[in-house]
Amino acid sequence: MAIFSGLEKIVETKHPMAKETWYGLGGPADFFIRPENTEQLAQVVKRCNENKVPIYVLGYGSNILVSDKGVRGVVIQLKGEKFSQISFVKEQAIAGAGVELSRLILTCAKKGLSGLEPLTGIPGSIGGAIRMNSGGNFGDIGTVVESVTLMDKDGKVSEKKKPELQFDYRQTNITTKFILEARINMAPGDPEQITKTIKENWVYKKNNQPLNTVNAGCVFKNPRGLSAGAMSAGAMIDRAGLKGMQIGGAIVSEKHANFFIAQKGCTSQDVLRLIDVVKEKVLKQFNVELELEIEIWK
Repeated sequence: MAIFSGLEKIVETKHPMAKETWYGLGGPADFFIRPENTEQLAQVVKRCNENKVPIYVLGYGSNILVSDKGVRGVVIQLKGEKFSQISFVKEQAIAGAGVELSRLILTCAKKGLSGLEPLTGIPGSIGGAIRMNSGGNFGDIGTVVESVTLMDKDGKVSEKKKPELQFDYRQTNITTKFILEARINMAPGDPEQITKTIKENWVYKKNNQPLNTVNAGCVFKNPRGLSAGAMSAGAMIDRAGLKGMQIGGAIVSEKHANFFIAQKGCTSQDVLRLIDVVKEKVLKQFNVELELEIEIWK
């Protein structure tokens, strides 16, 4: 704890990561830190760099699989008040990295601002959603993000705007460690119609994904250059006859094959073994090497 002297209020040691992720799996983090503002964050980053301590940035843990042995280093979560604020300038929403995506969607709907409805049902924070350009069949967040405020490994804050800011399938060209805030372009709309669309999108998700199970969303990205008629990762897993395959407490969902469910007694190792088997069988049958969408922390 000596390296974080004076910051004890925001630092925990041996913090159980299982309670911070949707999978509910994994061992403890050496250090778990929730900075209350950018000044504290800059101090933490500086000390980590001076002491060569690895940094992991956590949103809401919706696409993370933590090793059973835990995380060697510092896990930083931007959930403090400074990072959880939403404000509006005309038709533009300004959201902190720690704002929950669902909260922003509903807040905008009440204000009669449209643009985020395609992201209904996608879990996670704004920072995490932007980092991986979260999206689905109806669109992704990158289409509406105008700019982001960032902090680099030296604690320097900067802004990145379009067109310099670029989004691709499940990725962006943001290379800095921290997304602090985002400006999102919205369009005026009827609150009732926006809410109706949100409900329709939610029903679609509920009908097509195992939302009432313990999972971390899609495990694999769809193959790059996926064209109309080409198979998604889930379709390939399904065609390979892998729905319902189980290793330990981890099982391939019968509802959507790209979702791996953690049942009672499941370990991170069970999920990792299932990932390896599924990748191997899909490669053998389709000659396609699946790429992970979830992050694995060790």
